[in-house]
Amino acid sequence: MEGPQRLRERYIVDAAGRKQGVIIPVARYRRLLEDLRDLAVVAERREEAPVPLDEIKVRLKEDGIL
Repeated sequence: MEGPQRLRERYIVDAAGRKQGVIIPVARYRRLLEDLRDLAVVAERREEAPVPLDEIKVRLKEDGIL
């Protein structure tokens, strides 16, 4: 993540001082979007039956990956 340095949050506030938004580094934002996409895939595939490891190995060999 951010390593040993702590992420300093910066906020956008309205005239009354209420937080309306947050400013984060672009790299952090991109990682968060990637995490959200990964979670969406997990949620979509939750009902799928698991594939045995041996079958995955066979598929990878057929595709020339292994």
